Amino acid sequence: DLLTVCNLFKSLKQGLAVCNKVQRPVWSLSSSGVRLFSVKAQTAHLILDDGTKMKGLSFGHPQSTAGEVVFNTGLVGYPEALTDPSYRGQILILTYPMAGNYGVPNTKELDGLGLMKYIESEFIQVSGLLVQDYSHEYSHWNSVKSLSQWLQEEKIPALYGIDTRMLTKIVRDKGTILGKIEFEGDPVDFVDPNLRNLMAEISTKEIKVFGKGNPIKIVAVDCGIKHNIIRLLVKRGVELHLVPWDHDFSKMEYDGLFLSNGPGNPTLAQPLIANVRKVLASDRTEPVFGICMGNQLTALAVGANCYKLPMGNRGQNQPVVNVMNGQAFITAQNHGYAIDSSTLPEGWKPMFVNANDETNEGIVHETKPIFTAQFHPEAKGGPTDTEFLFDAFISLIKRGKGTTIASVMPKVPLPPERLKVSKILVLGSGGLSIGQAGEFDYSGSQAIKALKEENLKTVLMNPNIASVQTNEVGTKQADTVYFLPVTPDFVIDIIKAEKPDGILLSMGGQTALNCGVELHKRGILQEYGVKVLGTPITSIMATEDRQLFADKLVEINEKIAPSFAVETLEDAFVAAEKIGYPVMVRSAYALGGLGSGLCDNKEKLQEIAEKAFAMTNQILVEQSLLGWKEVEYEVVRDASDNCVTVCNMENFDPLGIHTGDSVVVAPSQTLSNEEYHMLRETAIKVVRHLGIVGECNIQYALHPTSLEYCIIEVNARLSRSSALASKATGYPLAFVAAKLALGIPLPDIKNAVSGKTTACFEPSLDYIVTKIPRWDLDRFHGTSREIGSSMKSVGEVMAIGRTFEESFQKALRMCHPSVEGFVPRLPMKKSWSEDIDLQKDLAVPSINRIYSLAKALHSGISVNEIYKLTAIDKWFLYKLKRIVEMEIELSKYTSKTIPDELFLKAKQDGFSDKQIGNCIGLNELETRELRMQKNILPQVKQIDTLAAEYPAITNYLYSTYHGLEHDLNFNDHGVMVLGCGPYHIGSSVEFDWCAVSSIRTLRHLQKKTVVVNHNPETVSTDFDECDRLYFEELSLERILDIYQQEGCTGSIISVGGQIPNNLAVPLSKCGVNILGTNPIQIDRAEDRSVFSAVLDELNINQAPWTAVNTLDDALSFGETVGYPCLLRPSYVLSGSAMNVAHGEEEMKRFLAEAARVSQEYPVVITKFIEGAREVEVDAVSKDGRVVAHAITEHVEDAGVHSGDATLILPAQTISQGAIEKVKIATKKISKAFEISGPFNVQFLVKGNDVMVIECNLRASR
Repeated sequence: DLLTVCNLFKSLKQGLAVCNKVQRPVWSLSSSGVRLFSVKAQTAHLILDDGTKMKGLSFGHPQSTAGEVVFNTGLVGYPEALTDPSYRGQILILTYPMAGNYGVPNTKELDGLGLMKYIESEFIQVSGLLVQDYSHEYSHWNSVKSLSQWLQEEKIPALYGIDTRMLTKIVRDKGTILGKIEFEGDPVDFVDPNLRNLMAEISTKEIKVFGKGNPIKIVAVDCGIKHNIIRLLVKRGVELHLVPWDHDFSKMEYDGLFLSNGPGNPTLAQPLIANVRKVLASDRTEPVFGICMGNQLTALAVGANCYKLPMGNRGQNQPVVNVMNGQAFITAQNHGYAIDSSTLPEGWKPMFVNANDETNEGIVHETKPIFTAQFHPEAKGGPTDTEFLFDAFISLIKRGKGTTIASVMPKVPLPPERLKVSKILVLGSGGLSIGQAGEFDYSGSQAIKALKEENLKTVLMNPNIASVQTNEVGTKQADTVYFLPVTPDFVIDIIKAEKPDGILLSMGGQTALNCGVELHKRGILQEYGVKVLGTPITSIMATEDRQLFADKLVEINEKIAPSFAVETLEDAFVAAEKIGYPVMVRSAYALGGLGSGLCDNKEKLQEIAEKAFAMTNQILVEQSLLGWKEVEYEVVRDASDNCVTVCNMENFDPLGIHTGDSVVVAPSQTLSNEEYHMLRETAIKVVRHLGIVGECNIQYALHPTSLEYCIIEVNARLSRSSALASKATGYPLAFVAAKLALGIPLPDIKNAVSGKTTACFEPSLDYIVTKIPRWDLDRFHGTSREIGSSMKSVGEVMAIGRTFEESFQKALRMCHPSVEGFVPRLPMKKSWSEDIDLQKDLAVPSINRIYSLAKALHSGISVNEIYKLTAIDKWFLYKLKRIVEMEIELSKYTSKTIPDELFLKAKQDGFSDKQIGNCIGLNELETRELRMQKNILPQVKQIDTLAAEYPAITNYLYSTYHGLEHDLNFNDHGVMVLGCGPYHIGSSVEFDWCAVSSIRTLRHLQKKTVVVNHNPETVSTDFDECDRLYFEELSLERILDIYQQEGCTGSIISVGGQIPNNLAVPLSKCGVNILGTNPIQIDRAEDRSVFSAVLDELNINQAPWTAVNTLDDALSFGETVGYPCLLRPSYVLSGSAMNVAHGEEEMKRFLAEAARVSQEYPVVITKFIEGAREVEVDAVSKDGRVVAHAITEHVEDAGVHSGDATLILPAQTISQGAIEKVKIATKKISKAFEISGPFNVQFLVKGNDVMVIECNLRASR
């Protein structure tokens, strides 16, 4: 098998990618889906008529083909797209990089009308298919075969391993492109399908009748009609007579005439145009409705012109505006021609226009019942927003003569006047807590920016000094900031003092929401004339009160798990008995699943309910849906009832684990078109019914083997998921939501990423995002490691890749620097328990579950067994198994024998250099050198919200090994700023403040900035904060890649906390110009023993200390100076593994932990000074001279970590003599370490005695 692949690679090497866009040789083998050396993959070339040539791997029928190359930006719906007759003669690119995830349903099964049940015509219509990555293993309850099997059955060629983003850009920029898929020995010529009458090829040859006996008779002209159109018409009581395209229907009897969609050039259908002209020119009064091709034929029949669009509109997210009432819709489209509206004759006018390119999307007659739509209201695939047009058509027929088209359209509420406000009070979220972290600093900052853009005064209440939004000065900051608790009484004081006329509640999490509800109940807002911006309080209460929420859903026949809202323990027991155990308990007005949990019995219910009732007066007892899939949608709605779903996300873990503790992917990976749009349609229906204005999040439970679903909850505010969705898509949710709260219509807001298109759209992703939570439960001794419905994580990371494997492994490394990827080893080099029960570890979710999965797969436990234990969808498990297989395969080689194609495949699967090195016997830098020799380099791609359909003006970037070209050039040579990584204990929003302050200063100084970070909850990862944002790993490998590619002038590592600080020395050794303090000095300060020795040389007092390498040394020191003693490892954050030992036994235990955390450096032990005060100096120096400083005092005695201590500034109880000693010691340290930049020194003060504890040569909390 390996020989086959090696021979294959030799042949590939002989034909490097010939591509006019690529500046250097790049392997055209993007072997992202190669089943590990078990299948012989045949190669073929894609050749375009502009000379571009790419090599790919076949997963369809091995026969050459030719046609027009077009793209589709839909995230789901490949079975529907492939069978859409409008694609006849075309080679289709799927811009979403992974295809085949959910397989293919039974393509021979018929519905009650004798039509294909799951596809849109009798067979596949495309001439060929091009994708980035193909899923050889699929997973879906309704699928019976793989996409590859189906393509081979129908003899359709298909290639994967193609840089589909690059290809989409070529089609976008050059317009009509002809192409061919060519297999060796089977040459073909280019073919332009637009020269053929494709309609004649696809149309029925005889009249067919569907729904015989139904009361309404409609003649439908088959230009290439999709089956769902027939289904939707028959469902509405139609007897449908389907006639051939060239049939003369002008004399037929009918109640209505329908002109269908179809492929190709409409001007070639002259007989049909003549027949339509006869009908329209006659005195017949029956309504006429045309879709897609039918729209163009109607225009040609009345004398208007059509023209070929440069690239066509093809996808599921095209925004269309109804000219008659201004309402916007998201539509599915597939057309290459458009009507020239300026040529419409008298009596005709445009009915719909495209909100992006302003092309015509439908016409209407001013007096006759004739209207058309260029888009596809029948969807399949795509959104169902405009299905009402079929109802309008039937209503026109039923109501008869004199009925206007406007009268049969759904009634649109009059758009409310824009809110007349001048000063807005914005409520922040206060101090960070589990479930409410930095994401609200991000959303609040965005909201303030949006309000200021509208020239409104802003007043911010938020006591969190570490947040960016509370900055005092800056064009993006609030006009007035109050560092006060976000509680009703304090807010009332501010309302009286500031007299705002508007209040924004949705940007401060549960804290702001609960505060706003209380103010409403007290009548304060009404009393002082303060308008609530965005979602009304009544709607907020309907989502937060569990019983009100359930009642609201019942009003629209929506599904919620059987549940009872109760206010006493006794009622909870009664509810549980009625529902049957297990039950889920949820709290009202709670954050992060607080007070929720799964109860298998009465005792567990009592335990959880009692805890919940301590925090709230109402809980919901509901049926457990454990094991169902959890899916989320982020929905945006304006006051004019325009509604879009910006992002959908699927939890890797099934229901039962709080979404904040779950691995999450965006977009969903295992949902079919039917499931995706069923839940999307429901989301819009619910949000409209609740009256939400702005942004909200809706969570579902979806049955894993049916279309059954339940709504779990709706958050009528910005949430953690909103921040993730914003960063995953590039759609600035908080910014847009703030504008909508002012009454601005969604179509009037511009898409910030493209700068041209509207914000009234649904992003297309041509990548996959993976979010993994970060837990720090090791800091809390005795805390359970199990995870469930109550959130425990303190932070999260987001990784971007072109395949799940690439994205997932990146995310694992981002989450913890000690993790290499998907490996069966625990973080921080912890050992597995000797009596580990893998089955139990998999069945009971814990913070180590991902590593347990790796261990299980390495141990040979099958995907089916793991699925039974975890209920994690098999598609994800198959992908994880492939990563494990790759690691095993890599381990068979050495650095001398590893084939180039295997090295590339490993990089495409997300393996780091260090990970590969571990397999082939090299260290990280040696592996990097080998990779460079093999010319295997990452490509930089943009996140543009539109899958390359339109050019992007932002530089929101990620790196991937799936590609043949960069999306941009590298001429800026900016300054690199390294961010903080995931929030965890000791590194939180304060480091985001540091990074943002640094970035803004650099830009003020006219310096270009390159930011690297991967935390979706931060302001620093907002793409308009910097010149280039890389959502990437903070690892030596990736930072070097970016630094060298960008040609950066230097890197600032002192503003992102410990993760960048730890990289100072390795980066410097690799040639990175570290700006600020010399990395050698950073190393001297971080190494506890070296630092203590320097203090001795400077005659600066410190507690008695020693550096130990053995247990005997430690015990000897303890005996000499006496206990208690403090153990301090080097290069750690916020006291990690620092402990006070009060005797020999604790010394032994703590020393083992410290040695594991800091293996490369000796552990320093100091005498613990009891009864002393702690003082901190935060300062900035230039070339060793202190230029600014602040001195804070701890309220608690020394021994409480500064992150857990209460600090006061300026110091209150420290003598002036001691303060002077502190200043002198600080200056000495600054000079000795030649500090340039921020630093922090901690002191012990006892009377007038001053001793140094430690020094951090970076910004600190």
